[in-house]
Amino acid sequence: MTGRVFVVAGPSGVGKGTLVRRLFQLRDQLWLSVSATTRAPRPGETEGIEYFFLTPERFAELRDEGSFLELAEFAGNSYGTLSGPVAEHVAAGEDVVLEIELQGARQIKQRLPEAVMVFIAPPSRAELQRRLSDRGTEDAAAVERRLAAAEHEMAAAEEFDAVIVNADVEQAANQLLALTLNP
Repeated sequence: MTGRVFVVAGPSGVGKGTLVRRLFQLRDQLWLSVSATTRAPRPGETEGIEYFFLTPERFAELRDEGSFLELAEFAGNSYGTLSGPVAEHVAAGEDVVLEIELQGARQIKQRLPEAVMVFIAPPSRAELQRRLSDRGTEDAAAVERRLAAAEHEMAAAEEFDAVIVNADVEQAANQLLALTLNP
């Protein structure tokens, strides 16, 4: 029995990470794919937990070797999902969750058409703006750029197999759980 791939995507600040963390509390026998990036670790981030932190040179080597399932550029940094670990876990019968951005989700759908594509949407633009602002990690101009990108990303929701509106974390997490439990 092989596992399945679940792609969780949506605009920045919509709560993808929160929902995925809650999903892992609700269901075992899932494996979370850890992306690689060329950006520097933030305080408190651990190699192999939040990301695999690679030099731009090493990232380019892996890209040239065809080692990535998907690639994206964001804010001057490269991000990607290494295909080997995903394939190993799926072959071992484990379901794999990828929490990625729209650009990467589209690449996954092309390479793995059987992947279950889940779009996480905010309840409103105002709520998304509040969430982004409350993070306190970016200035007002950066929040506005993320909101503009979110408008574009929201238009892509119809490309996904399911759309979950994250108005209530528990309700949205249970909807995500239900998707992973259905064959």
